[in-house]
Amino acid sequence: MKLLILSTQDVQQTLPMAEAIEGMKTAFAQLAAAKATVPLRSHITIPAYQGISLIMPAYLHETGDLAVKLVSVFPSNTAHRLPVINGVVLALDVMTGVPLALMNGGAVTAIRTGAASGAATDLLARPDARTAAIFGSGVQARPQLEAICAVRDISQVWVYSPNQAHAEQFVRDMAGRGRIPPHITVAQTPAQAVREADIICTATSSGTPVFNGQDVRPGTHINAVGTFRPDQREVDTETVRRALVVIDEREAMWAEAGDLVLPLQAGEISEDHIAAELGEIVAGLKPGRTSPDQITLFKSVGNAVQDAAAAGIVLRNAAANQIGTYVNL
Repeated sequence: MKLLILSTQDVQQTLPMAEAIEGMKTAFAQLAAAKATVPLRSHITIPAYQGISLIMPAYLHETGDLAVKLVSVFPSNTAHRLPVINGVVLALDVMTGVPLALMNGGAVTAIRTGAASGAATDLLARPDARTAAIFGSGVQARPQLEAICAVRDISQVWVYSPNQAHAEQFVRDMAGRGRIPPHITVAQTPAQAVREADIICTATSSGTPVFNGQDVRPGTHINAVGTFRPDQREVDTETVRRALVVIDEREAMWAEAGDLVLPLQAGEISEDHIAAELGEIVAGLKPGRTSPDQITLFKSVGNAVQDAAAAGIVLRNAAANQIGTYVNL
């Protein structure tokens, strides 16, 4: 049996953001229509090293994408100069179950997470949105900015990180890249970034809210993608209360999203505060934004349909362009 191996660079080459965004829309639509098989992901916590490993399988019925991801998140890796997120995605042949390709899971995760926010931004942000605020300056923050710039004409970007050096490196890496504007400003406070933003993305490992919901302007769209534990959140209750809340999938949300679980437990919201799953909006089953002044919030904890869809795109583009290396097993 031959297995295709795809490196970080291979994944980046075969998973362009615009194509990934459309792939996420299709994947979420299948999820909302019960045309995807997605067991709730398994968690393995490693308390001694403050880490967690996740096993995420998914099968998309309409597109025939079948994949399993094993991904680990170890925030303390930064002290060892290692990536916080590491993993692999194994793509399988839907007709035979034969493994087809093993690809870098960190690259897949970063791009597909950004692409989900790009899809949500395309569907929920005001058409005239021009300014963006990015919270976080790591691997996940970069494709968040790339994705929103793919669907809106962004002319001004603010980035906030408690680590000034990391924020400055983010500016050097991202300014002028593709459709990203040539000038990115490092915000000195969260309020400075939020008060200027039409679109906000949070992609941090923070366990507590990263900005004050009272600073959010009417008409703002927010993508919150950094946390996936019920006891942690990036977005405060004030923001959640003010917003039209759209999610990736309900079952996983109430199991993992502290941004919503904590306000629910405190009696600040009810379960029907969730307006829609993103796939329901893609399919036209539920409305998204209904007024220019409405605040919209897309909360995502990540779903395996994203990995399966991304793996399918990577496989097709790798085959078309002869990218990757085969090994005999």
